[in-house]
Amino acid sequence: MRAITFDIESISDSVVRGHIDVAEQELIVVAIHDSETGLYSSYFREDLPKLWPIIERADVLIGFNSDTFDIPLLNRYYPGDLTHIRSLDLLAEVQKVLGRRIRLQSLAEATLGKGKKGDGLLAGVWWREGKKDKVAEYCVEDVRLTRELYEHALKHGVLKYKDLREKRDIKLDTTHWEQAAVLLPTLTHALPL
Repeated sequence: MRAITFDIESISDSVVRGHIDVAEQELIVVAIHDSETGLYSSYFREDLPKLWPIIERADVLIGFNSDTFDIPLLNRYYPGDLTHIRSLDLLAEVQKVLGRRIRLQSLAEATLGKGKKGDGLLAGVWWREGKKDKVAEYCVEDVRLTRELYEHALKHGVLKYKDLREKRDIKLDTTHWEQAAVLLPTLTHALPL
């Protein structure tokens, strides 16, 4: 199964009551981990044509808050329809069990013993300062955390989060995560013919 774990960094001047409107966002960079090669890489907007063939051959797209943010935003730039490619949103999986959202930072700290090296707002500052490589590195690190959380959940069936002072388990049913992908073809044909 070829899994592409991915994350996007974007920029916008519009934030309404702490909510980010996907339609108002401008893509900065996409970072991926390709399970076929084991490599992490990043693509700025001008590099997206190099990313599309990789996405096209994915059996599953893995992300964090990807179904409601990353995929809709990336779909604005993609010449096909990313919703034709199977996706696994770790945040959605956690929310199904807990009934609420948990930040990537909280899951990573409690589960992996390490956290993020910044936040999305800081990435926007770096971008405005012309520090493109720093934004790409930050995005790759988010992909690395997402990939490690995915692998941990597959191996142990749980992720952890800190609730007040205690670490608590989030028991996840991961049996369908890799089984359903076997039924999909290697080439997804999400691009128009």
